[in-house]
Amino acid sequence: MRSFFSKKYIFTGMGSAVVVIAVVFVWVMNRGTALIYIADEYGSATIATAVLPPPPQHISTPDAVRAIYMSSWVAGTPSIREPLVEFVRTSEVNAIVIDVKDYSGKVSFRTGDPIIEKMGSEEERVPNMRSFIEELHRNDIYTIARISVFQDPHVVAKMPEIAVRTKEGTVWKDRKGITWVDPASTEMWKYIIRVAHAAEAVGFDELNFDYVRFPSDGNMKNIAFPVWDGIVPRSDVLENFFAYLDTELSKLPIPISLDLFGMTMTNTDDLNIGQVLEKAAPHADYIAPMVYPSHYPNGWNGLSNPAAHPYEVIHFAMSEGERRLEAMRVLTASTTSPLYGAHIAELRPWIQDFDLGADYTADMIRKEKQATYDARLDSWMVWDPKNVYTKEAY
Repeated sequence: MRSFFSKKYIFTGMGSAVVVIAVVFVWVMNRGTALIYIADEYGSATIATAVLPPPPQHISTPDAVRAIYMSSWVAGTPSIREPLVEFVRTSEVNAIVIDVKDYSGKVSFRTGDPIIEKMGSEEERVPNMRSFIEELHRNDIYTIARISVFQDPHVVAKMPEIAVRTKEGTVWKDRKGITWVDPASTEMWKYIIRVAHAAEAVGFDELNFDYVRFPSDGNMKNIAFPVWDGIVPRSDVLENFFAYLDTELSKLPIPISLDLFGMTMTNTDDLNIGQVLEKAAPHADYIAPMVYPSHYPNGWNGLSNPAAHPYEVIHFAMSEGERRLEAMRVLTASTTSPLYGAHIAELRPWIQDFDLGADYTADMIRKEKQATYDARLDSWMVWDPKNVYTKEAY
């Protein structure tokens, strides 16, 4: 149900007098009209209708998504974003991933959601998000909302009772000094659903969830969780969260995607972060593994420096991931399988356009794309935290 209760104050005049004392109405965000109950100073009520903004017009998911990442700060700065949009228009890129909620926990536009507003989460980095998305749509550019989930210093500050903690009881921080919310917190799950609904209502064509994991870097010997009991496997906690997302967002007319560590394509354990490919795949439309070659350890798969071998890393990782998902798809046709009738996600990797471990030239990026195609996949998303792309590679 994409609706919530809110208050608005509407003033009407009787002559020069203001007679309306209170107004309460049911608001379906960006959907048609709303019934408004207006009580005057004598307690009698009348019903009126308010015209709400029309629902967003979404673009269907392209057969082959080729996306670049755009931070919310860039999206809110026309002088920087406009050259990027022009680059997309004149290249093979046809989609943009835009931060709705990044590592800071701040939501990048005014949502109209009273709970998000009350949390103080909104930092209007993109003051014209809806009109910007409409501009992208006019240019046939598919828009993807990136929502960072459990890495959220803002929610930690507002709701410290669900923060990941040290064993002494202070708020735990990762290697970068960033705080996290306990992934088992259903309060956080509900909050994320609100952010997701707001992103759809403003016009985004897909919801992409990042940091859907337990923390992994920092002092892991001195970490405690206020909600997770430490007994239920991490992977089951996340599987429950993925299933919750799937159920709660099932009525939205747009797909969802989940970002996973690249090594989930080849590892069958949960990497101590709770991510297992087979436990995520039935609950999303797309799985987006971050197969950045620079993020693989030296010696992985016999490569002394994986960053210098983008084709080999990505081709092996994505081929293995696709093999595992194909095995799941076979099971969906078996009436005796728990997966009977289930939808299994498609793979769409994140690849890198940044220098780490090797200089990523246009040729290196082309090798990443070719590795994806040779793994029988046709979509990719490109990450550069600085939003500076090697344009000749596309």
